[in-house]
Amino acid sequence: MDANSLFGPLDPAPDAGWSDAPPRMGFFTDTSVCIGCKACEVACKEWNGVPGSGLDLLGMSYDNTGALTANSWRHVAFVEQPRRVGPGPAAGPQFLGMPGSQPPGRTGDVSGRSDLRWLMMSDVCKHCTHAACLDVCPTGSLFRTEFGTVVVQEDICNGCGYCVPACPYGVIDQRQGDGRAWKCTLCYDRIGAGSTPACAQACPTESIQYGPLAELRERAAERVAVLHERGVPEARLYGHDPDDGVGGDGAFFLLLDEPEVYGLPPDPVVTTRDLPRMWRRAGVAALAMAAAVVAAFAGGRS
Repeated sequence: MDANSLFGPLDPAPDAGWSDAPPRMGFFTDTSVCIGCKACEVACKEWNGVPGSGLDLLGMSYDNTGALTANSWRHVAFVEQPRRVGPGPAAGPQFLGMPGSQPPGRTGDVSGRSDLRWLMMSDVCKHCTHAACLDVCPTGSLFRTEFGTVVVQEDICNGCGYCVPACPYGVIDQRQGDGRAWKCTLCYDRIGAGSTPACAQACPTESIQYGPLAELRERAAERVAVLHERGVPEARLYGHDPDDGVGGDGAFFLLLDEPEVYGLPPDPVVTTRDLPRMWRRAGVAALAMAAAVVAAFAGGRS
């Protein structure tokens, strides 16, 4: 990362003042086994007391939440992609139709018919290594925990909203009628007691996995290798690289298509990376102006 960046090392908890920090914890979400059941959304809302989002579908498949918001700390996205149905091999998952009285593919001529491949992903706050929301928060409401996660203290938040545009993922949001910022805490209360975050605990397919981040990254790399061997070459990891624009994410994903397909930025960059350089230039400019004033004053007296 650039030496002028406004962030610390890749293990952020010690840099935040935690002297005896445990291993950094995080999420690995394997979208290849997500079934879109929304158990994670429900568990998150129930445990954290997050207000309901309504049951009306938004015209995007079975999506009723739309995006991560102050009232949706987990968001299950449904992406429908046209895929030709047929007996030939496919690079990825292939939709063979809904269950019926006949085996899939035996319902008639499918050579010219297209159906859908569903890509499902449970999105969440990324708990960035270099978190811009932390940099811009004027009250200290946002803080780094001993587990390396980023948490909002709602009783300290003054509702300024600086963190909202600072997030490169568009995760953090202000609640209407409240004004304060809210987002996933990675169940700080639960993991502090040695338990598992509610969403990971509720996931029936282990699409959402929780644990030490280093172990999750190793597990994810092995999973990608397995999928490649099974003929799914498009499987790739997102947010795992410590050399990316945010220093790697504490919550990263295995995707089956480009990040943009899932509504994720392809190259996220911490928005405060240029602040130190800007402050230095402002300081130099201020010194130059002060020197000019002194010179003008001295010249006028002479």
